This record gives sequence, structure tokens and C-alpha cells, in this order.
Amino acid sequence: MVKLLQVVDGVGWGGTKEQTYLITRELSKRGFRVHMALSFQYDLMVSKLKGYDVKLHFFENHNKLSRFHPFNYYRLWKIMREENFDIVIANSPHALDFVRTAMSFLKTKPKLVAYKRTGRGSNFFSKLFKYSFADRIVVVDRATFERLKEDGFFPEKLVYIPSGLDLSRFKPMGKEMALAKRRELGIDPNKKVFINVANWNPQHKGQPFLIEAFRRLNCPQCLLLLVGINTDKEAPKYAQRYGLGERLIGLGFREDVPELLNMADYFVFSSYFEGIAGALLQAMACGKVVISTLAGGIRDYLKDGENGFAVDVGDLEGFVDRLKRALDLSEEERERLSKRAIETAQQYSIERTVDKYEELFKDLLGIS
Repeated sequence: MVKLLQVVDGVGWGGTKEQTYLITRELSKRGFRVHMALSFQYDLMVSKLKGYDVKLHFFENHNKLSRFHPFNYYRLWKIMREENFDIVIANSPHALDFVRTAMSFLKTKPKLVAYKRTGRGSNFFSKLFKYSFADRIVVVDRATFERLKEDGFFPEKLVYIPSGLDLSRFKPMGKEMALAKRRELGIDPNKKVFINVANWNPQHKGQPFLIEAFRRLNCPQCLLLLVGINTDKEAPKYAQRYGLGERLIGLGFREDVPELLNMADYFVFSSYFEGIAGALLQAMACGKVVISTLAGGIRDYLKDGENGFAVDVGDLEGFVDRLKRALDLSEEERERLSKRAIETAQQYSIERTVDKYEELFKDLLGIS
């Protein structure tokens, strides 16, 4: 069976880490000999992988200067030399820095898989000194895949594999659970709750744009709930600045995202850059009415008025209009959007995604 190494840098949790975890878990279930190289400080990933047949190796002493510490590269080189992997997967640009440097000192080199997860471009040096080393470059959304091909970004190496969802976790859970979660959080059951799940990153995720749209909505009976790393620190500042008071709440990083999504009435997403936007698909899998910008690969599946509401990136007036339209939906219209959202999300199961990775591995290794 194929022996492969997933390389993850840093700590925390977000779309990239979620995908790495889900793919690793599913490959392990299918009998692949899966290893993961990660930072000494990454307790969260370690705890999530307990119970799965995944061998862990620690190489990165994570801090702001990690990429400048030679021992991080040495430890990764030693892992790859001793284990003799068939395939190594670098799950982020920083992970690719570590991998391509360590691999340059190997006599026998494994196949290298890299990622382009968003539509943000790569400069000349990144293209020449990073991505040129990859045997395949996985792109997770169709629009970015087509643009990279048109731009001549190693078209012979590009592979389109959309990210996948754990549909056993993200699904409708019923009104009783939603009410219980509201009681736990002290949220009035009569309030209309808009929820956003994204680590605080204004340049990427556009939270200030979202907060301004919510302010303009001017709905006293509405709450905006921000979930993700550092949202608990930043939300109070914006609540005070915009006079939103307790109508803007930041919960920080949470493990109960499926329950929080089910508790909310609407999911809102304001990104400027995205891959496939897993958080949005998770909300759709839970049957939420979603309002989102069409960043990155979102355009592949979100159709305005059909399975949610969509506006162009940066269209503030359009976003406010969709918030109002969502509030004005009849129960029949809400049910229609919810049903179609679920149907859309079910096309992106992690099982389907890993089927495509199996095909990729066979192609790389010449296995029929």
C-alpha cells in the first residue's frame, strides 16, 4: 500500500488544517500507510487523530521565525530519509518551503504534491523556487484551476480536487438542539441570528465589511455571531466603534461549530479570497440560508436565489440587500433554499474527495 507523508506547519485551526485532518483520517480508514509531520506544539491535531492509524513525527519548533531555524529543516529531512515515503504532501505554502528544502538533500526523492488553495497569485520567485519542485499541484476550486491554466502556471501539473466535508457532523440537528444551544449561550430564542465562521483575518475574510453590512441592516432583533480564532478579542472593539453593543458577539475558536450553525438562522460570509470555502459548504450542509460574496471557488456552487444568496466581492449595497431579502423570506421560500443548500453540500463529501486523491496517487506512481 502507498506510504505517504502529510506535512503541516504551525498550529491553530482553519480550512487548510480541517482538510488535512479529514483527508488524513479518510486515507487511514482506507488502509493507506499515512504519516504526518507537524509542529511540537500542535496538540489539537494530535488529539483529533487519536484512534486513527496515523504515525506522527514532530519536526517544527513553531514560532514566528520557524522558517529560519535550520533544525526544523534537518528534522524533516531526517524523517523523510528514514521513512522513504512514496508521496509527500505539502499542505500550505510554508509547509512547501520546509519540504522542498529538505527534499533537495535526499538521494531518493518521493513524489511531491503541493496546493494552490486560493485565487491569490504567486510571484515569479515563488513559482520558480517553490512550485516548480512539485510533481502535482492540487487546486480546490474550478475558477482558480482554469485561471492558472490560462496563466501558464505549470498546467501539466495542475489537478482539480475540490475540498470535502464531513457530512456525518454537518447536518440538520433539529429545533430542540438549536434551542438548547441558545440557552447555553444566553441568546433569546426570538432573536434572528446571523453567524460567520472564519478566523479573524480582515484582509482575507473581510469581517469589517460584514460588520458594516450588519450595521446598515439596522435590525434591533438581529445578532451577528463571529466564530473563529481571535474573533472574541476583535468583536468587542467593533461593537463599541459601530455602536452595536450586544448585537455583535465574538466567540473565538470553538469545537461545537455544527451545533452553532444549527442554532443560527442565517450564515454570512464576506471573504475577498477563498478556495472552495469549506465553512460555507458546512453551513449549507446544515440547511442554513446563506449569504456570501462570490470569492474564489464559491461561484462554482452558490447560485443567487437558488440555493442561497450571493453578491460580487466587495458589493456592500448588494450584501445589505441580500440580508434584508433573507429576513423577508416566507417559510416556504426558506425551506426551498434550505433543501437546495443541503443537496449542493452533499456533492462535496470527504469520501468523494478522497476518491480523487486515490486516482491522483495511482497516476503519480504509475499504478493501474
